[in-house]
Amino acid sequence: MKRHFEKELDSLKTTLIKMASLTEEVVREANESFLAVDRERAAAVVENDERINSMEMEIDNAIVDLLALQQPVASDLRLILATQKINNDLERIGDHAVNIAQSALTFASRGEEMSLLELPQMARIAESMLREAIDGFIHQDPAMSMSVLKKDDIIDQMNVRLVQEMVARMKSDRTSIDCGIDIIRVSRNLERIADLATNIAEEVIFILQARVVKHHAEEKEPPSQQQTAGA
Repeated sequence: MKRHFEKELDSLKTTLIKMASLTEEVVREANESFLAVDRERAAAVVENDERINSMEMEIDNAIVDLLALQQPVASDLRLILATQKINNDLERIGDHAVNIAQSALTFASRGEEMSLLELPQMARIAESMLREAIDGFIHQDPAMSMSVLKKDDIIDQMNVRLVQEMVARMKSDRTSIDCGIDIIRVSRNLERIADLATNIAEEVIFILQARVVKHHAEEKEPPSQQQTAGA
């Protein structure tokens, strides 16, 4: 029975990693579709949303089965519960990627050129946060997860600046309103992706160290992996 449970748990982790990789890909493609004004890439992101939704349901069903049929020990239970939250966060990230892709389609249809301000840099930071959050889970690295938390405020500040600058520009030039709204929408979706990547990083720390770090990114660095291996 224990061997069967371990196989099911390994299968759950493998499926989650596949979903995470797909989510990372659609975020990257959504960002590129907007920055490069690429309709085809944007349309592909929208089409991929169903795959992410399907994987979320598969993982949810597997979690229900594990909890219903097994009695996991504390460390395994932490993994299962955190996996459920990560699964939901990844699905929501996929939704935000679709929002960005849809903005790319409307932005492209306008056929206008406009400065994107800090948007390209925001996209790169959000992508790096998601990548590090996923890698922290794969490699069981709490230090990598903590680095994600420390970047969240950067994205928040950039979003505030971009919105303020874009609103000021739209007030002075009414012809820029439509494109400006698209840019603000993308900025806010990137900010939400960064928040959700932060959530994932927090769950990884919970899995590995059985501690809650939400809203405590400034705490001292977590113990090394060797110190947490027996948790």
